[in-house]
Amino acid sequence: QVQLVESGGGLVQPGGSLRLSCAASGTIFSIYRMGWYRQAPGKQRQLVATITSGGRTNYADSVKGRFTISRDNAKNTVYLQMNSLRPEDTAVYYCNANGATDYWGQGTQVTVSS
Repeated sequence: QVQLVESGGGLVQPGGSLRLSCAASGTIFSIYRMGWYRQAPGKQRQLVATITSGGRTNYADSVKGRFTISRDNAKNTVYLQMNSLRPEDTAVYYCNANGATDYWGQGTQVTVSS
């Protein structure tokens, strides 16, 4: 069983930055591919970024060059640094642990608005 707890969301102006964190417990964190997904009102959940246990990253085209995913296996934590935020980045952001089973956090709201 894996427990994921996100933090770091909030309200930010366009062009601003936020850093999301996802703390994992209950498993060997380092074996999982970790990811961030987001879901805007009325839309399907979509991939934002993933990072493998070896550190290989993958990003949605819409966030390339602006967002950076990273992980600290010693702290069982994955991060999402979000820069140059846009109103269209507004969504609930979910942390995901992908192994034999998918695990999800409860989500954290990110709102980009002036």
